[in-house]
Amino acid sequence: MSEAKAVSDELPQEDEAPRKRYELEDTGFDEVPKKYRKFYRRWEGPSDVLAPNEALCPVCKIIIRSPRELRVGDRLYCMACMTRVRIIEAEDGTLEAETIY
Repeated sequence: MSEAKAVSDELPQEDEAPRKRYELEDTGFDEVPKKYRKFYRRWEGPSDVLAPNEALCPVCKIIIRSPRELRVGDRLYCMACMTRVRIIEAEDGTLEAETIY
């Protein structure tokens, strides 16, 4: 017969701070259905600063917005170009999106 192991030491500790929440407003992005327009906006060039809840799609250069703060490992979907992306940490320490498929 097998014995049950104590798993209390193996469980991951939840020491991360809770994610910040953001109120999203409609940005007028008309390339997706009206219901989803608040989750996207156009990129305004190299001077555009991304908020902690935004990621730049590497395929179509559209900014994907989330109602929660983004962290490494989060997965997003760009409805404009139908690309699945994952949030990774860049060499300079910032967050960026990497194409999955």
